[in-house]
Amino acid sequence: MTCRGAMPALIMIDEPKRERDRQFRTEALRWLPEVARFALSLTRDESDADDLVQETFLKGYEAWGTYTPGTECRGWLFTICRHTFYRRRHREERQVTCDDPELEALAAASVHASARHGGFEDLFARFDLSDAIDQAIAALPEPFRDVVLLVDVNDQPYEAAAVTLGVPVGTVRSRLFRARRLLQEALIEHARDAGFVRPRLNADTAAREP
Repeated sequence: MTCRGAMPALIMIDEPKRERDRQFRTEALRWLPEVARFALSLTRDESDADDLVQETFLKGYEAWGTYTPGTECRGWLFTICRHTFYRRRHREERQVTCDDPELEALAAASVHASARHGGFEDLFARFDLSDAIDQAIAALPEPFRDVVLLVDVNDQPYEAAAVTLGVPVGTVRSRLFRARRLLQEALIEHARDAGFVRPRLNADTAAREP
């Protein structure tokens, strides 16, 4: 008895896997640099980012049957990366939430208006903000941080960010507006702490000054 008759069947069984591998290499792996940059912006640690990228592509490969070839693969991978990161983080620490994003946004807008009135428009060109920006982004409430990382850091269009986050485009726009105000507030405070901006004096203090 020979196994010759089984060979064509084995080839046919293996063909779908080869096609899936080809599609994955063609459509998914091309986005490796962008996913790596997104992972680093989430973790802020190169080793953790490498682990996150590996897990993202492993999960992407395993779930490739749920992806529609020819659609927005980068956003699909970003969604996997983001969900994987937050599942990891939620296992390690309590999730930080925003108690009242509306009130925080209003406060940020107030500080922004004060900054404009005080002539701080060219403030951020006067000192190195890279570390301050990283810290300010990391301190944002999760919904605001995600949209900044996707749109401002990783250059995703609003539509792709909406797909990644699973929210309407209008929500992306409103969150980004609020997030930018909060970042501006944090950076202005950083400038005050660094001595680039003089703290605003209250009326009593100003009256006592010579």
